[in-house]
Amino acid sequence: MPTSPIFVSYLLAALAVPLVLHFHLLPAVFAGLAVHVLTVKLARRLPANWGGLTHKIALAAIAAIVIMGLIGASLGLWSFLQGNGGMAALLVTVADTLEKLRHALPASMADALPATVEELHEPLAEMLREHGKKISAMGMAGIKTFAHVLLGMVVGGMTALHHFSGIDSWPSFSAALHARAQGLADAFDKVVFAQVKISALNTILTALYLLVILPLCDIHMPLLTVLIPLTFVAGLLPVVGNLISNAAIVLISLGMSPGVALASLVFLIAIHKLEYFTNAKIVGGQVHASAWELLCAMLAMEAVFGIGGLVAAPVAYAWLKAEIKAKNLI
Repeated sequence: MPTSPIFVSYLLAALAVPLVLHFHLLPAVFAGLAVHVLTVKLARRLPANWGGLTHKIALAAIAAIVIMGLIGASLGLWSFLQGNGGMAALLVTVADTLEKLRHALPASMADALPATVEELHEPLAEMLREHGKKISAMGMAGIKTFAHVLLGMVVGGMTALHHFSGIDSWPSFSAALHARAQGLADAFDKVVFAQVKISALNTILTALYLLVILPLCDIHMPLLTVLIPLTFVAGLLPVVGNLISNAAIVLISLGMSPGVALASLVFLIAIHKLEYFTNAKIVGGQVHASAWELLCAMLAMEAVFGIGGLVAAPVAYAWLKAEIKAKNLI
């Protein structure tokens, strides 16, 4: 009995997930999916009477604009983080916070903290000397990942050109693979763009606290131009992403005073709880999954694949659940 093309397509889809994570191709896959989904969304706004070559040219132009826009945004973010007001300023502020803690903590605990910025730099410089070769290898890996991302974007743009083509005349195996890929694109669309809404809401509330509430109390937090973008970018990681930005805000607040740190901690915990329910409503509503389901999937995939599994888990779980639901198994 010949093997069903649909079964083979499911088998290849199941193998693709661990292979992508094992060979660190997740950035390329996500970049390609982002270009594909954005291009298709924009292309649906094209006039209905455009067809044939005109429609393909318009699609190619949209894909090129999307790719250049994503590259420009990524380079802009990288340049910002590397600027004088970015990570360098954050390092100095952390050093100032540690210096203030030295005066507040008992002597036995304070001795374990660096006393100056120079002392904070010394272990970093020593690490650079000892692990220069590893860091150089990481630099080469970064260049390789960037090349993969560019290639993924190009592939995503090319697949968008075929999105509006009819598949009725396709061979059964090609049609089955297209269905699996379309299911992945739909899952990515629902999870990632829903998470953008959640991160935007979280960023607005955090900005309200940092820019309005604290100044009304005559408290002016430093590094707002770093903390607010960090809140949005980190918030793109479901459920646990805002913990990263929250930790940075609380640490900076601690450098001002324990009272400000406590107020920041209470406010950010409240936002985190609000985001938990919002996540359940927005993301869970899109993929028909509760927040605890997504969290369990993230914990399981992080344990197996590391940070890549943690990032991929919401999309992979949404894709799996959609395929199972399509077969009326749940």
